[in-house]
Amino acid sequence: MPELAGIHHIKIPVTDLVRSVRWYREVLGYRPTMQFDDDDGMVRGVAGELPGISPSMLCLRENPAAAQGCKGFDPVSLGARGRDDLVRWAAHLDENGVSHSPVIDASVGWLLVFNDPDGLDLHIYTWDEHSADVADRPGYGTPIADPNSWLPER
Repeated sequence: MPELAGIHHIKIPVTDLVRSVRWYREVLGYRPTMQFDDDDGMVRGVAGELPGISPSMLCLRENPAAAQGCKGFDPVSLGARGRDDLVRWAAHLDENGVSHSPVIDASVGWLLVFNDPDGLDLHIYTWDEHSADVADRPGYGTPIADPNSWLPER
């Protein structure tokens, strides 16, 4: 099997491109570097830089139906080094008027959850791990003994 070379870009559906570009810029430091015009000449997509995910890009694409379908879902988790970074992120979100979860003991690290303007769940998850035993909590991860043959039981 050929080997993948990373994640090229993450595309997020939005209902209002201008509103979302402003929000992602103010809250996450997004910097659009390319625009995509539709056949009618309207710009309905952008690609750009999000500090901390280079060389991958973040793309925002106006697609109201897809944005509504993704509301409350978390398609990607952004990374932070440790719990102290999440505390700083929580303060930054507070300064920008963005509601968020407390810092959570997640499956292997700590987690901060908040929503973009369309209700998409955004997660910042730490690379640092904690030692809390969360295996008995519904929805939390547990190790897989044999990843090569694993299939869910139904």
